[in-house]
Amino acid sequence: MSKKAVFIIAQNNFRDEELLVPKEILVKNGITVKVAAKIKSKAIGKLGAEIQPDLALIEVKADDFEAIIFVGGSGASQYFDDISALNLARDFFGAKKITAGICIGPSILANAGVLMGKTATAFPSQEDNLKNKGADYTGMAVEIDGRVITGKDPNAAKEFGEKLVNLLTELD
Repeated sequence: MSKKAVFIIAQNNFRDEELLVPKEILVKNGITVKVAAKIKSKAIGKLGAEIQPDLALIEVKADDFEAIIFVGGSGASQYFDDISALNLARDFFGAKKITAGICIGPSILANAGVLMGKTATAFPSQEDNLKNKGADYTGMAVEIDGRVITGKDPNAAKEFGEKLVNLLTELD
């Protein structure tokens, strides 16, 4: 049975390579990938990628996927206080599913309370928020703590995708 992952992107100004690079790595490794945004209308990346989301945020259910990945880019701040996004992070984490974020995405995880006591990384602008929410911030490219994966920035997108695949394929 194929593993399934869902990427959560901002409606505008998600970071293109933080979606496209890990997504391609997952697909190449036989993982079914869906993309969700706040609404199902076209989402536009900071570098111009146009993505038609498969799902609206409210349609995403932890039971349907093995992993959730919050993509960064300045637009991702729309989810910092979004109750649906925060509840999704909590639902996946609580169900012992892979809960991931890259760039400013880990702040969504921190705001949801899932990084408490976890080793994590994020874009440097998010260091204080992660620390204030109980994370052990490292500033490394990628961190894995249990089933939580965090990535620093677009340069970490490839390693982030590879670590996602490794963790997903270990889950049997």
